[in-house]
Amino acid sequence: MSVNTFGRIFRFTTWGESHGPSLGAVVDGCPPGLPIDESAIQPFLDARRPGQNRFTTQRQEPDQVRILSGVFEGKTTGTPISLLIENTDQRSKDYSEVAKAYRPGHADYVYDAKYGFRDYRGGGRSSARETAARVAAAGVARLVIPEVTILAYVTEIGGDAIDPAAFDASQIAANPFFCPDAAAALRWEARIDAARKAGSSLGAVVECMATGTPAGWGAPLYGKLDADLAAAMMSINAVKGVEIGDGFAAARLSGEQNADVMRPGASGPHFDANHAGGIIGGISTGQPVVVRVAYKPTSSILTPMPTITRDGTATELFTKGRHDPCVGIRGAPVVEAMMGRQISRLSSNTSASLSKASGMPSRTSRT
Repeated sequence: MSVNTFGRIFRFTTWGESHGPSLGAVVDGCPPGLPIDESAIQPFLDARRPGQNRFTTQRQEPDQVRILSGVFEGKTTGTPISLLIENTDQRSKDYSEVAKAYRPGHADYVYDAKYGFRDYRGGGRSSARETAARVAAAGVARLVIPEVTILAYVTEIGGDAIDPAAFDASQIAANPFFCPDAAAALRWEARIDAARKAGSSLGAVVECMATGTPAGWGAPLYGKLDADLAAAMMSINAVKGVEIGDGFAAARLSGEQNADVMRPGASGPHFDANHAGGIIGGISTGQPVVVRVAYKPTSSILTPMPTITRDGTATELFTKGRHDPCVGIRGAPVVEAMMGRQISRLSSNTSASLSKASGMPSRTSRT
């Protein structure tokens, strides 16, 4: 059985393959009456779109979204919203050798082990191309939470981290790396160029912050907001780790250091810190919700690697084609999308959220 639907009340189902004619999503559970058209979704896809600079895959896909259903006279009807994105620049011939042997680090072998059959053209459903569909679907989800601002950015590439003291949000849209530290962005140019020329790849860390989330969203135990966020982030291709707030660093602190001290505030408690990442006991505190994810290095590399064929014969394989030297860069909009999807599900049935959802969300355009 293949699981292609994410969520319960507010949910989306993605479909399509990396080298098929198109891919897309069906969004169900969206409240009626919300204003929407393609221009409300397109900026999120533009942020993720391939081929925009030399630091990403050179596959040229316009990723223009079309709304096929669920919208009438510019507003959602409450029925399923179908979204379509065409594939226009596939090069399936680049994967002829992949049909014979398994790429190390890819899902080739495990798909074969599970299904006894696989689409070797770019990995089929296991390709990160699938994330275009979820970014489009999350664009719809963002309609429900206009009061929440969500921003993702890259904080580390290949072990080289930003300087937190140099954080400048205006820099995120000003460089190809979604990087809030101008000096780090310059260093990363050289690192990624070197990896690309060597036929290798680099990993990355992406941080995402949701501000404007009120206290009280989420549920205890098996409905925890942080547990759901972790599941959402781990569903993203190439993500191998998730942290909420301080994450693993919290294990190296004392109780006094880790406590988010509260003091009286004008409209509720004032927190001196946010080590918990805006979530305690699975429920939001009203502080920014902070999630951090680790992307592994892109598995498609030009360096020959030992592997086996389908019949178990030893061989070597390198992956031809056009691939991201650091998949975590374009992964930032995907993390943002999944944060929006999970946060929106908490408010999609509240009249307060619907009354506020009177305008279309926008995303800062990128240079």
